[in-house]
Amino acid sequence: MKRRTFITGTSVAAAWSALSIGGAQFASAAGRDRALATTAARAVDVAGTTLEQVATPSGTGAYKRLTAGPGWPLVVRGELAAPGAGRDDRRTGLASFVQFSDLHLVDTESPVRFEFLAKYNDSAYRPQEALNARGVSALVERVNSLSGGPYTGLPFSMVMATGDNTDNHELAELDWYLTVMGGGRMAQNTGDPSRYEGVQNSGNSAFWNPEIAYSDVYKAKGFPQVPGFLSAAGRPFDAPGLKTPWYTTVGNHDDSIEGSLPDFGLLNDLYTGGLKLEGCDDATAAQLMDSLRRDPAGAVLLLAKLLANGEAVRRVTPDERRHPFTLKEFAKAHLNPAVTGAGPFGHGFTSDMVGSGKLYYTFRISEKVVGISLDTTNQAGFADGSLGTTQVRWLEQQLKDHSGHWYDTNGNKVTGGSTDDVILLFSHHTSGSMGNLLPDPRNVFEKRHDGNELVALLQRYPNVVAWVNGHTHMNKITAHGHAVPERAFWEINTASHIDYPQHGRIIEIADNGDGTLSLFTTLIESSAPYTTDFGSTSDANLAALYRELSYNDPNGRVSALLGAGEDHNTELLITKPTR
Repeated sequence: MKRRTFITGTSVAAAWSALSIGGAQFASAAGRDRALATTAARAVDVAGTTLEQVATPSGTGAYKRLTAGPGWPLVVRGELAAPGAGRDDRRTGLASFVQFSDLHLVDTESPVRFEFLAKYNDSAYRPQEALNARGVSALVERVNSLSGGPYTGLPFSMVMATGDNTDNHELAELDWYLTVMGGGRMAQNTGDPSRYEGVQNSGNSAFWNPEIAYSDVYKAKGFPQVPGFLSAAGRPFDAPGLKTPWYTTVGNHDDSIEGSLPDFGLLNDLYTGGLKLEGCDDATAAQLMDSLRRDPAGAVLLLAKLLANGEAVRRVTPDERRHPFTLKEFAKAHLNPAVTGAGPFGHGFTSDMVGSGKLYYTFRISEKVVGISLDTTNQAGFADGSLGTTQVRWLEQQLKDHSGHWYDTNGNKVTGGSTDDVILLFSHHTSGSMGNLLPDPRNVFEKRHDGNELVALLQRYPNVVAWVNGHTHMNKITAHGHAVPERAFWEINTASHIDYPQHGRIIEIADNGDGTLSLFTTLIESSAPYTTDFGSTSDANLAALYRELSYNDPNGRVSALLGAGEDHNTELLITKPTR
């Protein structure tokens, strides 16, 4: 580790003040450089993180190439507790780990992907998606290359993947997810292994056809022709797997068709069969999109009619590996000793969970820090989530067990708990995306609870310092304040790794020795090179193209998903819970 140096006096105060400006915008390059210098001076080592350098667009054409640009400086956020002078000298690291979210290991050749609906739903088709497994593997390589957290220097105790690990809950996608995380040889390919059978060689001008000179709407926007792209994307490669223990949280794409349609088994034959619908007229597409959202049975009937008509229907190679899995099967797959990798066995799931279907659990992150992983999915359909009463009661018991004190619903302080830990919550959905209160088919008579109720519950337990989640594909950090300072907590939402900016996030917890804790959040990019070569199909260049194509996706929402400076590399101050 590099020795940390310290800046003292008025220069530190001025630099910290500048870094606290929302969005990390600077009047000059010199101001930015000063902020970056202060950021590096406060750290153990910034190498390999976005504190050092960040993918930056260049060029004047419609299609932007990426290059290495200046890093993003640390932003100090003191909404929940004031930053005390000299805390770097007193800092004691409590935990250091990494969050992945929304990896979306995707079968791009699946008959149950409706890419022609992209104009209504930007996740239906992405030009980079055939390279998804290589891109995620490059993110794994980045984590493996780092010695630990940039501010505490502590080695990572674990990696948590906060849901939407697969795209369309297919067995093939689950196998790819487990292989990318645990290591092994794999190919992101279904059907005929010798050829690609998806929309990107269809000749349909609505999609990017990378291997042919045929003019399509993507090439009109500057997308390149890349000879051999699809065959290279589907060829086998060796995924190194994480060298760090890893855990899994479930998301809506892990249990639903397209992440939003309840799966009653009506489309199983379509999943594994030999017909793929690649288009329809705009009016019918709009009708199908509405049915997928509101009327699952009607969507099935409409799909059957469209397939029978034979227009824009492609014959593909049937494949049983595309069969959809249940959440119980999802958990069971994690118990296969062949996917244990760096551990732990089951990656959070147990045989009891497989039997009960209750895929929520508590685990230890470090000696003084405990994690709680929730299942916020609702199998009634729709993308958003909620919690059932049984899980809420279980959660509150876990909070009591690990808290030295808490507050009852009337605001009275209660002392108790068998241990006194710092607590972090993990889920797929955010507080703002937990409004799906439809009865869950797993227990139709159980009441569902939304994000507001969960926030209120967490604010009764001062040991809860952060709620870490995904789902929105966006970098966003929210302060949940309270009139009683110790009842506040931070919500840390991290972008996906299928849409740009394709980030993971390092989270470190440190005791400042002054009655406060600091949560350092540092974004990381994959190990792929920033520059791309349209004439190369090497594994490294394919991973680089995965990033660059995602930046240029015309249906993407780069500026919204990227977040602002206060959502990137931050120091989040919070009052330390005390008895």
